[in-house]
Amino acid sequence: MSEEIKWSDWLDYNQEQIAKTPELPGVYMMHTAMKILYIGNTDNLKKSITKSSSENCICDAKRFRYFSTQSHNEIKEKLLEDYKKKHDGKMPSCM
Repeated sequence: MSEEIKWSDWLDYNQEQIAKTPELPGVYMMHTAMKILYIGNTDNLKKSITKSSSENCICDAKRFRYFSTQSHNEIKEKLLEDYKKKHDGKMPSCM
């Protein structure tokens, strides 16, 4: 992976912050109580993060961050690999 990941700040998971999210391809993470719930990728960050608010497990998220990139499939796989290495092979709880 040659592209440097430049995450947004962690943002509150509310309509105001979601409305400011760009409609661009990218990768995003959601957490609650400092625990990563979900790592996702999409062709439209704003649309996917908005949709997540109605999904059972992910709707519990308190904060999110994103990284806009065309290489979102590759980067998501690398992030999941790294996550599993740090968590005894386990995936985030909402995946």
